[in-house]
Amino acid sequence: MAGGVFAIALRGIPFSISAAVGFIAVSGVAVLNGLVLMAAIRSRLEQGEDSLDAIFNGALERLRPVVITALVASLGFVPMAVATGAGSEVQRPLATVVIGGLITSTALTLFLLPAVCGILLRRREAPPASVKQKAELRAAE
Repeated sequence: MAGGVFAIALRGIPFSISAAVGFIAVSGVAVLNGLVLMAAIRSRLEQGEDSLDAIFNGALERLRPVVITALVASLGFVPMAVATGAGSEVQRPLATVVIGGLITSTALTLFLLPAVCGILLRRREAPPASVKQKAELRAAE
């Protein structure tokens, strides 16, 4: 959503109902891309890969589908974003939000989502120290 807000602010377009519809469209594509990426990572984890390898290889495997999905949607809205004819005041906010939102969501999906996944998997794999172990460590000091 940040990319959509930034894009309409950058172009000086006021928020409207069509911009709100654009946010809904961006949310759908962003969630779909995130699910595609996480499904690839989970599949690799179930096959027994190390968590860091699964994240890296899963993200690399799904790089092209995620980028192409966002690119096709973004390029499809370019004519609407630059339109100046009748009805363009409705089309421009929608297209601007979708293009800006997809650029941001694609970058976040490809870089931030795997990083967060790695942090969460490390926490899950690290065995928590029990109260007894902590007490033994304090006694040894």
